[in-house]
Amino acid sequence: MIQEVDKAQAELERKEVLRKHKDYIFPCVTNYYAEPLVADHAKAQYVWDIEGKRYLDFFGGILTISVGHCNPKVTTKIKEQIDRLQHTSTVYPNEQIVALAEKLAQITPGRLQKSFFCNSGTEADETAVMLARMSTGHFDVVALRHGYSGHSLLAKSLTAHAPYRRAGIVSVGISHAVSPYCYRCPLHLTYPSCGVACAYDVEETIRTTTSGSIAAFLAETIQGVGGFIVPPREYFKIVFTIVKKYGGLFVADEVQTGFGRTGKKWFGIEHWQVEPDMITGAKGMANGTPVGLCIATPEVADGFKGMTISTFGGNPVTSVAARATIEVIEEDKLLDNCDRVGAYLRKKLEALQEKYPLIGDVRGMGLMQGLELVKDRKTKEPAPEATVQLMERCRAHGLLIGKGGLFGNVIRISPPLNINESDVDEAVQAMDKSFAEVK
Repeated sequence: MIQEVDKAQAELERKEVLRKHKDYIFPCVTNYYAEPLVADHAKAQYVWDIEGKRYLDFFGGILTISVGHCNPKVTTKIKEQIDRLQHTSTVYPNEQIVALAEKLAQITPGRLQKSFFCNSGTEADETAVMLARMSTGHFDVVALRHGYSGHSLLAKSLTAHAPYRRAGIVSVGISHAVSPYCYRCPLHLTYPSCGVACAYDVEETIRTTTSGSIAAFLAETIQGVGGFIVPPREYFKIVFTIVKKYGGLFVADEVQTGFGRTGKKWFGIEHWQVEPDMITGAKGMANGTPVGLCIATPEVADGFKGMTISTFGGNPVTSVAARATIEVIEEDKLLDNCDRVGAYLRKKLEALQEKYPLIGDVRGMGLMQGLELVKDRKTKEPAPEATVQLMERCRAHGLLIGKGGLFGNVIRISPPLNINESDVDEAVQAMDKSFAEVK
């Protein structure tokens, strides 16, 4: 896609957008880059700014663009649905919401069957906690340090990441076990000789910081904002047994990992062979259309007491977008593509690690890969300033990437699931140039 741009006019428009953003948007809504990128249009794996510069998008709207920007197989169905039935709310059933719910029951692991649709991962996690408390009759919830669950008061209480908790959060009924963060083990142990001690901390947390009975354990299967932290392979099986021992439900937060992001499987938890009682999802589920999901086993879903509605959850347009996205992932065999291209990407990133001492750790699964940057590999002192520099240089070389981690020192890479090896080569070449320019 080529678009002629009047550079002077585009510069004026960019400055005007940034001025209005500063004047009319909450200042807590932060932007990347010293001079924020004003996006204008996008197609497939590329984004263009308002001045006409093209970027290879390797962050995908924070793991949301799963089948490429403006994929016609999705957008065509969205446009058709808008002209047919745009909105009713949940007080009227419609064909689109039940078709999506049926499909989700087919692709989710275990006995998950009944869905509640909302607008975001935040609402999905809220729903899961509320339902767990109703269904079990218990109140306490265990989450993980370094975890992130969203923007609401309860979601920020579940979150254990200081930059997102500066709002006078009171975590009533929520406890946080240590994270399975092998690179920075909070117990100062080394895997596998550690015996996966972090998993057993969940039991210690229940015994010492709860009533002794819990409603749920809720965790991202790979911690996203925390810096793409991947647990040891035994971790979730051990935790599942502990959670059941104390009367709780196991909730797999798949907001970032779901819908093929980790490769081979639809959901991250499937790699660890655990059948959750609930899964929460959002982001890549509808390729950028706002959606949230909480899907549960029949007996858990039936435990909801009283009535509820969702004005926008299960909207016909969103339901069609989500179903179309799932169909593209199936038809184009993107679970396999994500696994294959993700492995290719991982090798390229490990080669960069050998070349640049700044890269302390490479981790992730599928097309969800992270680079933790450190000043010194021995001390593992975080390098957030270098991370900012790297992002700026990558932008200059036409590559968009993300960042995360408690210290702001983890590069997050999450391109669309339908990229190929040549896209990886282009991205890694830009990263190689950028690392060489970091001071």
